[in-house]
Amino acid sequence: MVKLHEKQILIVDDSPTNAAALLAILQQAGFYVVIANDGKNALKKAIEILPNLILLDVMLPEMDGFEICLHLKEMQETQDIPVIFMTALSRIEDKVKGLSLGAVDYVTKPLQKEEVVARVNVHLKLSNLNKQLEKQSRELKVALAQLQESQIQLIQNEKMSTLGQLVAGVAHEINNPVGAITANSVYASTYVNDLVNHLRLYQQKATDEEISAHAQEIELDFLVEDLSSILNTMQSSALRIKDISESFRVFSRNDTEDKVAFDIHEGLESTLLIIKHRLKAVDKYPKIEVIKDYANLPEINCFPGPLNQVFMNLLINAVDALRDCHKKHKKTNSKPQIQIRTVLDNEKKHIVIYIQDNGMGIPEEIQEKIFGYAFTTKPVGKGTGLGLAIAQQIITEKHGGSLEVTSQPGEGAEFVISLPL
Repeated sequence: MVKLHEKQILIVDDSPTNAAALLAILQQAGFYVVIANDGKNALKKAIEILPNLILLDVMLPEMDGFEICLHLKEMQETQDIPVIFMTALSRIEDKVKGLSLGAVDYVTKPLQKEEVVARVNVHLKLSNLNKQLEKQSRELKVALAQLQESQIQLIQNEKMSTLGQLVAGVAHEINNPVGAITANSVYASTYVNDLVNHLRLYQQKATDEEISAHAQEIELDFLVEDLSSILNTMQSSALRIKDISESFRVFSRNDTEDKVAFDIHEGLESTLLIIKHRLKAVDKYPKIEVIKDYANLPEINCFPGPLNQVFMNLLINAVDALRDCHKKHKKTNSKPQIQIRTVLDNEKKHIVIYIQDNGMGIPEEIQEKIFGYAFTTKPVGKGTGLGLAIAQQIITEKHGGSLEVTSQPGEGAEFVISLPL
């Protein structure tokens, strides 16, 4: 059934008898009805109330139904309101003229109660479904535009070798919702075509048997129900893309001139979402569990974009360390984990962020060089050696904080970031 706020109908008919009869039919069916008896009044009320559907008589004094329909379709406020003509005219030319002006259907006088209610309900349903599709399309375009804008900003400003990881993460995360929208749009298009063909049977004055047979052929009841379900799926997928786009925007914020207030946890969460695909079980590697222990922290004044780059680098390094540990020690019983903990120091002057893994750890001789430029323990082509050097520069020079590492062989590594409030 159509929702209550989607049940407002404007009747345009100069015959008080016809208008009263139609008013009774529609009110009994649960519609809210407004009546206009001429073209000027009809256009005025259409703009004022923006009805969900207009039942328009063709034969009217001064301004006939065709001219009224033309004006309605020329005005932006009313051009999308479905118009159903009411007429005793039976010539094909008249019907073609009305449909070419933008009307969606005809009902022939004398009006039949069941036919009027059925056609009104069907066209309201189609109009509402069309609005939902248009809304979802707009949301998807906005979300994709935001994603593209964020990607451009990040590519222009990214100085770290983890850019490939970031783009791969976003592409992986949006793949499922985009796939759902693409797949469901095929079914939605088929369903809409079936509904249009079903409506054409009414226009062609098909018999009740033919209409009933076609309804059974296209499984009309199931079609309407499933179409609504498909639209809901497409809408949730579009919202998922929008959420991913927002996380991407948070991660790649480009606040280069002045520090701004920022929630550290928001930055950590957006980074985790982007590298989510790297945490999943794949091939011979098990899933990496992320354990979070966030304190109740105030916002800090910082440069969010560069700070998120630091989080990205440390988390990707932790993932690589755990994968390497599993590759070299497959028989270990420990589950790969990354622990993220945030606290406020005892003097309440610094926020401290701990990022720890339970991998093989870092030898002492490497710890002394780990923040040096161009130093890397990764194979050729897998790392530039700039990540931790730039990360330390961002923390110390841009934020006046510190970045340190503690590790014992066989017990993992812990990076500690301290940022002043």
